[in-house]
Amino acid sequence: MSDMITAELVDLDLSATTKEAAARALAERMVALGRVTDLEGFLADVAAREAQMPTGLDGGIGIPHCRSAHVTEPTLAFGRSAAGIDFGAADGPADLIFLIAAPAGADDAHLTILSSLARQLMNAEFTGALRSVGGAGTAAALIRGDVTPADVEAGEASPDSADSAQPTADSVAAPVAASADAATDTTAPDAGARPFRIVAVTSCPTGIAHTYMAAESLENAGREAGVELVVETQGSAGFTRLDPAVVAAADGVIFAHDVPVRDKDRFAGKPTVDVGVKAGINRPAELIAEVREKAARGEVTAAAPASGSTPVERSGDSTEGYGTKLRKWLMSGVSYMVPFVAAGGLLIALGFAIGGYKINKAPSVMDHFIWTQADSWGALLFQIGGVAFGFLVPVLAGYIAYGMADRPGLVPGFVGGAISLTINAGFLGGLAAGLIAGGVVLGIQKVRIPAALRGIMPVVVIPLISSAIVGFLMFVVIGKPIASAQKGLTDWLNGLTGTNAILLGALLGLMMCFDLGGPVNKVAYTFATAGIAVSNPSDSAMKIMAAVMAAGMVPPLAMALATTVRGKLFTPTERENGKAAWVLGISFISEGAIPFAAADPLRVIPSAMVGGAITGSLSMTFDATLRAPHGGIFVVPLIGNPLLYLVAIAAGVCVSTAMVVVLKGLRKPAAGTPASEPGETAAAPGAKQPVAA
Repeated sequence: MSDMITAELVDLDLSATTKEAAARALAERMVALGRVTDLEGFLADVAAREAQMPTGLDGGIGIPHCRSAHVTEPTLAFGRSAAGIDFGAADGPADLIFLIAAPAGADDAHLTILSSLARQLMNAEFTGALRSVGGAGTAAALIRGDVTPADVEAGEASPDSADSAQPTADSVAAPVAASADAATDTTAPDAGARPFRIVAVTSCPTGIAHTYMAAESLENAGREAGVELVVETQGSAGFTRLDPAVVAAADGVIFAHDVPVRDKDRFAGKPTVDVGVKAGINRPAELIAEVREKAARGEVTAAAPASGSTPVERSGDSTEGYGTKLRKWLMSGVSYMVPFVAAGGLLIALGFAIGGYKINKAPSVMDHFIWTQADSWGALLFQIGGVAFGFLVPVLAGYIAYGMADRPGLVPGFVGGAISLTINAGFLGGLAAGLIAGGVVLGIQKVRIPAALRGIMPVVVIPLISSAIVGFLMFVVIGKPIASAQKGLTDWLNGLTGTNAILLGALLGLMMCFDLGGPVNKVAYTFATAGIAVSNPSDSAMKIMAAVMAAGMVPPLAMALATTVRGKLFTPTERENGKAAWVLGISFISEGAIPFAAADPLRVIPSAMVGGAITGSLSMTFDATLRAPHGGIFVVPLIGNPLLYLVAIAAGVCVSTAMVVVLKGLRKPAAGTPASEPGETAAAPGAKQPVAA
């Protein structure tokens, strides 16, 4: 196996002053060795991962990392900065920077080595040796595990001999294996006193670094606290479930995760602390103390039902009210539907762009397709998009039911959604069908069934009975009223003119900018996409879609412009985020403004909402239309009245920028605080992960 890190991948005098510059400097070393094939593409992947959650850790460590198709083999690059670089850690800049590059399809052995490095970063002796090491070769050997921190301190490691050694998975993972053995050692000094036992689960979006660093941090804190603590790491290399006996014997549970815990119901009925993965890294002792306090009070999570928890319950709090659960069920359906909307809508829009607006009347490409004619290609794209759109309502209904009842809800949900299309009940029918299907399945699962029949319940009985009930209700009972309501809504939209249309545009603009990709934003977006989810949408529906996309572009563009014209009102981190917000804004990714809203919601969100309302109302005033549900500035050629549409966006951006600059300028910094550093300590790691609106 080739070296994952060599002396050529080490820079002990890293001169970069920003995290982007640091990533570029280290990535250029990877490119020089052929480990990365496309520098800009790889850096874009690193930036996308950084946008999800800052990679700075307490203790002066930065670990930018990503999986990327531009990486040829798993690679580590290390840089040491004398001045320090801001990676978003609460305790200040990082002087030890690791750039971790993993191929999109990295195998388990390589990912295990990367996770071993993440664990070593929790070892003070290891990081201390990295700060004192004098040669690049020795630093690389230390990271590989060929030399120890004690060797570096004693001066026994030479760069030449270190570089000649070949690393193995065992040598890199050895320190981790030792610490893991120590963490699981259940020997107690006093045989008569059983120590407090904790099981923990750690996970992060990438599953390479934070997952294992949190595990190591918790294990170290457990040893210091005198408790038995065993961690299940749900990382990229898969995971091995804790022994059920270990879970059963545990006195408490800690979840340190940024993605849903898999098979979470195994831990029900025990005192539980549920936090983000960074809390597991930065304050493990507090988490251990908290779970012990909960155990002392007898506070436990609700036991899981016999049938297992649903996907929504596995990712949320079992004590949530039905209103919250209903929102999550609906968002479950919407989240699965959005990719169909984006793919189908863009294909239909491209079909119109290539073949003209009469392409919807073209014959089937199965009967008539000429390779050299643009009209044939336009018809092909249009008809593929139409097929994709045909799945929207069934997918919406199916995954609402799935969010409620897990896999048994899929069949009746999809059947109900398909019936909704058949009877012209549209999206309203899909919403109703999904909720009914999920409720019916949950009801069936509560019926006591003889043991002999339980084996056929999920594959025969539940799909059969639930589909029959949902079909009966949709065809005979509620289908016609819902279809009438859908027709009334469509007629109302088609009749919108003048002031009513402008007010609707303002309302949709406010909704798009209120929570930046959250439920309210998604309601407005779904409302718009529902109108164009047909082969021949009305002008009103296309105007609504145009207004929604325009308003959704305002918040990130406004924050980007504000950081450009009045940078002193923002922290250095926010100014860097402002650069990325330009790209996110023109791409119609409203979540680009989340870091700003999380740090200063009372100034940023109202400013964004005002600008969004202005843009939405102007878009409707200008009669701008849009057939594509996504794409941002890149689908301007498909927009009706494109120049005025851009004017509407620019107006909203300017208003939002002016408001946020004025509001931030009115804020008086605390005594002794430079005016250029407001909100420096505001933390945004808890903000939502970007999801394209």
